[in-house]
Formats: sequence, structure tokens, C-alpha cells
Amino acid sequence: MPYLLRRLLFAVLLVFVVSSAALMLVEFAPGDSVDVFDLDPAAAAAERQRLGLDRPLLVRYGDWLGRAMRLDLGESVKYGRPVRQLVAERAWKTALLGATALLLATLVGVPAGIITGSRQNFGTALARALSLIFVSVPPLVTSLALLLLAARTGWFPVGGFAAGGDSTSAWTTLTYLVLPAIALALPIAASLERLQSQAMHEALADPSVRAALARGCSFRRVVWRHALKLSLKPVLAIYGVIVGSVLSGSFAVEIVTSWPGLGALMYEALVSRDLYLVAGCAAAGSIFLALGILLADVALALVDPRIEERT
Repeated sequence: MPYLLRRLLFAVLLVFVVSSAALMLVEFAPGDSVDVFDLDPAAAAAERQRLGLDRPLLVRYGDWLGRAMRLDLGESVKYGRPVRQLVAERAWKTALLGATALLLATLVGVPAGIITGSRQNFGTALARALSLIFVSVPPLVTSLALLLLAARTGWFPVGGFAAGGDSTSAWTTLTYLVLPAIALALPIAASLERLQSQAMHEALADPSVRAALARGCSFRRVVWRHALKLSLKPVLAIYGVIVGSVLSGSFAVEIVTSWPGLGALMYEALVSRDLYLVAGCAAAGSIFLALGILLADVALALVDPRIEERT
């Protein structure tokens, strides 16, 4: 349990550092959110005073931090609404996209890695070649290619989902989810395949696995019952990093495919220099990342209980 407790404290620290860093980086950039409105000097000064932007940086940061501890993330200048409401409206869409992409990538990449790591034939060689291609292509390029394919074939709807808002049906949401989820899942599935393949190859060389084969167990049984458990450990060890790649990739995919999640909201906040909205989006993204890392650590501890003893 001390191991998981340390990981939980690390997750809390991660959220604090990322959200604070995002707020500070926007603050140190030239200009502020009032400059976007192109007001005359007197009106701009009055607006900065109303928003509290004329106060010293440390005073404003301390005030924001105190309110953030009470889950009050301030008010968006661009939208004139509480940041917490805006982030909550978009966060579930990013969570849906990320979870769908991660599920697709896992269902494709891990079994493919098990097969390519345990067999050597033309099919597995072709699969590894495809994974090398997809792992080298960023989600942004993949989403652009799929957008072109969708526009030419009409297989998937392109853009326009944001206009529907929360009133869109579940089926409409799913139809617009297909394209960004596939674009995000392909490079992650390729990474999982290569990692799982290498781990499976090493697991098959383990003395315990070789002993099972020597006892007469079938190769298929050894792969799926013995070597699989050994090979999952290195995959789970970096699953938190994979969750981070899902989040970083989803921001670009959301903007390109018009998926109304945190990535699109973060982009709007950066363009308008909406200080508290940027910090709120960064905090929500870091919460997703921290949860992903924490869940990966829990899964790793379940697969290998000795990890708590070693730490």
C-alpha cells in the first residue's frame, strides 16, 4: 500500500505543477486577455482593474490557488462563464475520445504483439512493417489523411459536431467519434504492438516458460497462459506514458476533426489569452494523465505484487 500511496501523492503533485505552470506560461507571454478586445486605453485599464489583472502576479496566483483548492477555477474572460462549467462540458468528450482510442489501441495492439512476438511468418512480418509505419506517423497526420478519406468517400461525417452541443443523440456522437478515435488509436496500437512483441519474445525465453514447454504443454497454451503474464509487466509499466500520449495526441486530433473536447477549448483559450481557462484545461488534462498513471500502477501491482516489496 505505501507504493500506491506514493503514486497517489505523485498524481496530486502532477496536477498542481501542470496547472500552475500553464497559468504562469500564459502570464509571462506578452499581452493579456484584454488586448483581444481592442479597447481604447481607458476602457482597457478599467477592464484590467475589474478582472484584477492590474494586481501583482504573486498576489493573483495566490488568490487563484486558494480558490482552486475549493474547486473554484475562476471565470473565463472569453465566455463570461465559470471555468469549472466550461471544462466539465468539454472534459467528458475528451475522456470519451481518449478512452475509446485507448480501448481500440489495446484490443488491436496487444493481441497483435502477442502473435508477432510468438510467431515468425509472412503475416507477422507484414504486421510489424505496418506497425513501424503507423508508429512513425503522428496523430495529426493520421487525422488529416482520414479526413481526406472521409470527405472523398462519405464514410464518416466530417466536422460540424460542435454545433450540435450536448443536445446531439448518442448515435450522432458515436458517428462523429469514429474518425478521431481511429486517428488517435492507430499510432498507439502500433506502439503497443512493438512493445508487446518484444516483451513476448523475451518472455518465451524465460526458464519457467521453457520448462513448461519441456513438460509437454502445447505452445499455444504456454503463450496464452504462461508467457502472456510475464510479457504484460513491461507493457503495464509504461501504460501511464501511453495515456499521456493519448492526451497529447487528442488535442491536435480534436482541433483538426472539430471534436469539441478540451483540446479545442484549450486552443480557443490560448488564442484569446484566457488565463484561467488555460489553467483549467491544463488541470483537467493533468487529472486525466494522473488517473491514467495511477490506474497503470494499480494494474502493475496486481500483475506483479512483488513491486510493493521492492519499493
